[in-house]
Amino acid sequence: MSSLTGLRTKRAAGRTGQYLALLAYLVFLAFPLVWLISTAFKSPQELGKIDPTWIPREPTLENFRAAFDAQPLLRSAANSLLVAGSAALIAVAIAVPAAYAMVRHRSKVTTAATGWILVSQMFPFVLIIIPLFMLLKEARMIDSLPGLILVYVVWNLPFSLWMLQGYVKAVPVSLEEAAAVDGAGRLRTIVSVVLPLLTPGLVATLMFSFVTAWNEFFFALVLLKSPENQTMSVILTQFLGAEGVVDLGPLAAAATLATIPSLLFFALLQRRLVNGMLAGAVKG
Repeated sequence: MSSLTGLRTKRAAGRTGQYLALLAYLVFLAFPLVWLISTAFKSPQELGKIDPTWIPREPTLENFRAAFDAQPLLRSAANSLLVAGSAALIAVAIAVPAAYAMVRHRSKVTTAATGWILVSQMFPFVLIIIPLFMLLKEARMIDSLPGLILVYVVWNLPFSLWMLQGYVKAVPVSLEEAAAVDGAGRLRTIVSVVLPLLTPGLVATLMFSFVTAWNEFFFALVLLKSPENQTMSVILTQFLGAEGVVDLGPLAAAATLATIPSLLFFALLQRRLVNGMLAGAVKG
């Protein structure tokens, strides 16, 4: 009896430790966002104090008004939304059939392609920006949103392929064979059988591609020159003054607004992700 009680105590202690570790991790992740939002609502006088406070003593919207007056936030947000959304959708649309073919038709070519996918992610931006710039210049796509979308599609595609391959492997081949026995063709099988089971992978890949394109800065800085084409990540740098002087209040307000689309996108797709995982577990 005592051994059973001791075992339960150890399990309870282990579970408590897991919850505490998870709580500490959540606090670690949430701290920058909480501090950013708190800074966005502080007055200039409160921002200038030596001893900072967690909660603004006199919350104000002045920083948001100053941010909108200083920079075209709505236009840059629309550019980022267009670029990130288009790049994510195109990358996933290309990655789905490619991942399926690489998994179901294994060969030396597909194995080499998988290895190249992983190796390509190790290249730093600096190594490819010059040839990329020259290619886009020849195609007359410098300083254009379609050119930036193309760059993000190419940059997100390797990881999207690698990510979706794992989900395709999890789909039992017996389900496709059963559909073929029922008279379904290859395309019908993929659309009716495989794609519904890939919902968690599609949503996760779409979320990753969108957030990556939304937050990307280096390519957007180099390839976009016209103010009307600049994305949100580039516009945020405009709040940095000469000699490193930072307009902290408006910068925090603009950065807070820049995080909203990613949070909304995740909130909208989270239910689809969970439902897809449950449906895949039942159907698989």
